[in-house]
Amino acid sequence: MKSFVRFALLALVLVVVAMVSALTAMRLAIHGQEVAVPTLVGLSPAEAERAVAGLGLQMEVEQKYYSAQVPEGKIMSQLPLPGTKVRRGWELRVAQSLGPMRVAIPDVVGQSERAAELNIRRRGLEVASTAEMQLPGRPADQVVAQNPPANASQVAAPKISLLVSVAVDSQMYVMPSFVGQPLGSAGRILQDSGFKLGNVSLAAPPVPATTGTEAAAPSPPSGPSQPSPASIIVSQTPPAGQKVAAGSVVNLEVR
Repeated sequence: MKSFVRFALLALVLVVVAMVSALTAMRLAIHGQEVAVPTLVGLSPAEAERAVAGLGLQMEVEQKYYSAQVPEGKIMSQLPLPGTKVRRGWELRVAQSLGPMRVAIPDVVGQSERAAELNIRRRGLEVASTAEMQLPGRPADQVVAQNPPANASQVAAPKISLLVSVAVDSQMYVMPSFVGQPLGSAGRILQDSGFKLGNVSLAAPPVPATTGTEAAAPSPPSGPSQPSPASIIVSQTPPAGQKVAAGSVVNLEVR
């Protein structure tokens, strides 16, 4: 009986050893056919084909995309990723770069800022920056220059900078006092300063105070019927001290 038990145990050990040996041999056979995926990004398709062929792998260019970072004709992505273990004969899938997208720059000079932005974005481009400048003689809100220039070709996905005209600010002055000055000299000062002399009117003569017991005083001699250069200014509009723009109209009252 003891001999039979020893024989059975010996047979069981031999079976276990045989199974372990078979599994080890199978595992070595399988892993002996695995290779690590090489790095293909940045290579040309021809260079990548040579790299994978030496490892017993295959490669297919599955997609092509525009890229501003990867040069045209180079591989920009791959699956599986570099370093992944695959069996020999595995097919790698890669995407190839078409390089940056080339476009023609639209001519937006003379358009409003809003119209220029819409025109630029409609072409898949972007506005890099917008500068403003006061340009006498040019209407406000108009593109006066652009960079890159209009109709430039072979430009890689550019951002366009614009120079837009804005309204010219009127120069402001503080209105001086002309009260007490002769109309002639005040008119010359206004003209030399860039102002316009508006309406010049005669002030009503003062009415003397009277009492009921006093005899009616003779009427004073009437003043001039029309303003003259010697007429003295008694009031002005706008008043002294008010801020006014160049070219403003000044109305005077004289006596």
